[in-house]
Amino acid sequence: MKKYLLITLMLVCAFTYANAQKQADIKFDKTTMDLGKFPESNPVQKCTFTFTNTGNAPLIINQAIASCGCTVPEYTKEPVAPGKTGTINVTYNGKGKFPGYFKKTITIRTNGKTEMTRLYISGEMEEGK
Repeated sequence: MKKYLLITLMLVCAFTYANAQKQADIKFDKTTMDLGKFPESNPVQKCTFTFTNTGNAPLIINQAIASCGCTVPEYTKEPVAPGKTGTINVTYNGKGKFPGYFKKTITIRTNGKTEMTRLYISGEMEEGK
């Protein structure tokens, strides 16, 4: 009886180990984007972060949260197959904000090996004349 229990336990461990090997992973081309200088009269700026699933299982982005309400991330909702790419589009709206330098953070959470990644956007909104 102990022999069967031991063999069953070893098989369960082997299957668990084999399934754990298949995992998605995310790799970004860039994690920081500089929006440069822009006038207060044109406060809405956009940029796109591109990522690749470098793992061997489908990658799912669970969340993309910005550090401020003036920054809105939109991301690929469908699972990204291994070797394929996806995008995260970020819109910064400086309307009603004080002119000057800013740096915002977007936190990405995935089902991949790298569970959390931080993206950064920065720029300088120049005062209108």
